Amino acid sequence: MTSSPDQTSPDSASPTSTDRSNAVFDTGTYDRIPEPRSTKRLPLGDGTWHQISRKYIVGQLIGYVFLLAVIAAVVLVVRFVFDETWPLIPGGIAFAVMLFFAVITPRQARSIGYQLREDDLVFRRGILWQRMVAVPYGRLQLVDITHGPLDRGLGIAQLKLVTAAASTGVTIPGLPQRAAEELRDALIEVAETRRTGL
Repeated sequence: MTSSPDQTSPDSASPTSTDRSNAVFDTGTYDRIPEPRSTKRLPLGDGTWHQISRKYIVGQLIGYVFLLAVIAAVVLVVRFVFDETWPLIPGGIAFAVMLFFAVITPRQARSIGYQLREDDLVFRRGILWQRMVAVPYGRLQLVDITHGPLDRGLGIAQLKLVTAAASTGVTIPGLPQRAAEELRDALIEVAETRRTGL
């Protein structure tokens, strides 16, 4: 029995439907293309606490140094130009406060973390006054990445999670840029799945 012209031999068969999604056709051959970043699934419910980048500490310290320089400049101008001594007191207090926050910044950064559970993301921060918020995936309305000039220079970003209730929205600072993008894509994918009930 002869085969019809429409039939093809196994050797010349085209890639299956599952192969087509990962193939690029060129003169009868195809190569695998990298999986999109948005389809990379982060482990949910493994109990791992993820910490922020140490570059966050550097950014905070640079900010404190800048504020101290501005305060010192104002105090010196008032002291020597207007011959007033009273700015030395608030200037000294501001210096002590900034120095205190600069010293505890590394400890504060270590207290910031998040955990991806099966149904929600848990965010924690704080040393003396600790805050822990659980953000359900199905209630996420917006996942936004923001970074200022200093953050861009350090290669870090902030990931903002917005829900219907303002009290449950959180901002995760000091994430590496690529990690923030991957977490954003993963959260959007999970949120869409939970909202549709799949």
